[in-house]
Amino acid sequence: MGQYFRKALQDIKNNVFLTAVTVVTVALSVLIVCAFALFFVNASDLIHSWQRGIRIMMYLKPDVTEAKRLEIKYRLKQMDTVAEAVFVSKAEGLEQLRRQMQRQASLLAGLDANPLPNAFEIDLKPRAQTWQQIEQLAGTLQNIGGVDEVVYGQQWLRRFAGVLHLFRIAGYALGTLFFMAAVFFVANTIRLVLYSRQEEVAIMRLVGAEEVFIRTPFYIQGLLQGAIGSLLGLLVLFAIYSLAATNVQESLGMLSFQLRFLPLSFCVGTLGAGMFVGWLGCFLSLKQFMRTVW
Repeated sequence: MGQYFRKALQDIKNNVFLTAVTVVTVALSVLIVCAFALFFVNASDLIHSWQRGIRIMMYLKPDVTEAKRLEIKYRLKQMDTVAEAVFVSKAEGLEQLRRQMQRQASLLAGLDANPLPNAFEIDLKPRAQTWQQIEQLAGTLQNIGGVDEVVYGQQWLRRFAGVLHLFRIAGYALGTLFFMAAVFFVANTIRLVLYSRQEEVAIMRLVGAEEVFIRTPFYIQGLLQGAIGSLLGLLVLFAIYSLAATNVQESLGMLSFQLRFLPLSFCVGTLGAGMFVGWLGCFLSLKQFMRTVW
């Protein structure tokens, strides 16, 4: 095995430029695809963080009586997905708004009447904090008699979910494209090395060398190129993440959310995928070379 590694390293040394181009191609592929994965991982965490603190505001119609309000509160307490339902009168709502808008108090100073409706502030149980359950509960609440409007950030939810969906599709497309490009560059690098050693390979075949003895150094070369390129791409991404994480975290300081890098299992899988790309490129080159020469 040591002899195989020495031969593979010698081929890499003799074709430094081609090897560098291949490694950089693999590194760029890993960097771009993993950047999409990093965004998606943290965006998903952000959504889950927002879900854990989500509250549904249920606004009542102006003509709702006290008896009807008590009936609505009783119905809310009977729902399995509702953890707590707090009634917020229009006077309490206006007072909360004044506290939140202390710096813009002049905007509320000229109000002749309270424009806010009575409302219920609804907290959800942890097991009910998924988008499907939230939307289902909101639909149920909207159908209760005396309810005017149910608000839980529907438009923001749909837009953000749409952006995540687009990023997921773009990530898959780019991953496929760069996978093919990386395989192409590895295959061409190995093919050029094969043709530069064509006579040597032919002599080894004539003296009875086994195919394993001939092929193994090329496979090792492809694996090394894929591994080095993947590792380089991950290191560059981690460096960019480390530089940008502090500023991004400060901008998200109001949220109980912590940025994180890609999981170790994902990084190991990426390294394995890069090695597979190197092996596949080598396999395709050897297959073609065998047809034309052997």
